[in-house]
Amino acid sequence: MGFADRYLHAVNSSDLRDDELHHATDALCAAALVDATGAGLGSLLSRVKYADGTQSKLFESGTANLAQLLRLWTARVIEKGRERKWVKEGSAWDAQAAQALYRRVAERSLAHWLDGKCQACSGSGNTVDRRICVPCKGSGKGEIIGVGGFEIEKVKDMARELEGLLQALNARAATALRGDWV
Repeated sequence: MGFADRYLHAVNSSDLRDDELHHATDALCAAALVDATGAGLGSLLSRVKYADGTQSKLFESGTANLAQLLRLWTARVIEKGRERKWVKEGSAWDAQAAQALYRRVAERSLAHWLDGKCQACSGSGNTVDRRICVPCKGSGKGEIIGVGGFEIEKVKDMARELEGLLQALNARAATALRGDWV
């Protein structure tokens, strides 16, 4: 069982006893430890992607976590966009256009990362009659729609960065669970 599975189990557990038979709190403690030393997004990534709403399946579940993640992610995308000089911010109009671009990239990259499955095949890569899905060409990944080529590349780049952050945080938390944390 990987860290994401253990974390999901712990978040949805109704029994958080910590004794020789129950270890659900271990994953939560490891996530908190990573949050304390991490990049600020911490276990919020795992919580939003995997845990929010899984038990109750209410439409409103997890919205506070998603809103917080969007705020943190937007700030991070703005920082990355400025570092990478996606657009020049010479005049007030340029700065305003850049802020709009950063926000669109943050929103779309987060949406694509959370659910980037092909709508036609629901992410399976195959149609109902077991043929390769034409829109996604069998990959199961959906297209990013409503943006131009420049923006699509930035959205894909930031979605890959989100996945990288999640994998790195899960690896650090798994290391903490093993007791190898330094």
